[in-house]
Amino acid sequence: MKIASMTSAAIALAMSATVAIAEDRTGWPESFTVGTASQGGTYFAYGSGWANLVAEELGLSGGGEVTGGPMQNMALVHTGDAQFGMTTMGPAAESLAGTNPIAPGLPMTNVCAMFPMYQTPFSITALTSSGIKSIADIPEGAKIGFGPAGSTSDTYFPRMMEELGVKFERRNGGWADLGGQLQDGLLDVIAFAAGVPVPAVSQLEVQTDINIIEFTEEEQAKILKAFPVYDFAIAESTYSTLKAPARSVSMWNFAVANCDLPASFVKAAVNVVMSDNERMVNIHKAARSTLPENWNKNTVLKWHPGAAEWFKENAGADIPADMIHGN
Repeated sequence: MKIASMTSAAIALAMSATVAIAEDRTGWPESFTVGTASQGGTYFAYGSGWANLVAEELGLSGGGEVTGGPMQNMALVHTGDAQFGMTTMGPAAESLAGTNPIAPGLPMTNVCAMFPMYQTPFSITALTSSGIKSIADIPEGAKIGFGPAGSTSDTYFPRMMEELGVKFERRNGGWADLGGQLQDGLLDVIAFAAGVPVPAVSQLEVQTDINIIEFTEEEQAKILKAFPVYDFAIAESTYSTLKAPARSVSMWNFAVANCDLPASFVKAAVNVVMSDNERMVNIHKAARSTLPENWNKNTVLKWHPGAAEWFKENAGADIPADMIHGN
């Protein structure tokens, strides 16, 4: 009788837990997609990885989707064509302001912050033989390669150079192609916004002598004031060319969610990603910065209520009420 009573209690508890889970999942989608970028880049590898991890842990169908990158991801998440996406703070700010080139004039306010990913540093490289050792040395009319058209690098680095008074001719292309053009003398400078070490730069320094050009303190301060970036130092160990850390700036990347998704769903997805950093680093090394304490690197987007709840409970996040969607 006693055993039977215990068994009944266990069954009742299990049933209660099952009901709680079912109630908590009210409104959850049966499947989801994460807007990433082109194959072969950090966004695709990182995004597909966390999408698969969340799908597996939550028992849903989900995965990464090839897209045009941050700007398109903002549009896809805003409309709900993608439940989740990845963006940098610059494209996020432009999208909120209605200046996203995909839909000019449409403020994309239905995109909410989900969790911090990693930083994208801005770095400048020239051949040593060019004599260019600083931004001030870049000659008027210099041919500068800014990466693929429409990329974060191509969107912001030209503006940064203009802010610093550099007059240049703009060139676009893949990173490896631009590195080859620099080595062949077809470019004077390449300006990258990409995770470091940039493979094209690592390849260049094996083949020839290069200068990795840092911002002066004054230049860095001017850029920090004018753009949604943070101060950053490229570690000396990143490239054999560096003899000391190189002063730079970086733009934070954030995962984003459609603001209409259930809070319990977004909170559960955030928990999967943020509760075990080792798993994320195994997906991509850039995830070393995917840490709860980096919640405060979002100064642009309103937080999804589910994400805000997770960071308040688990990271002591002091998120102002007016920065949470729906408040």
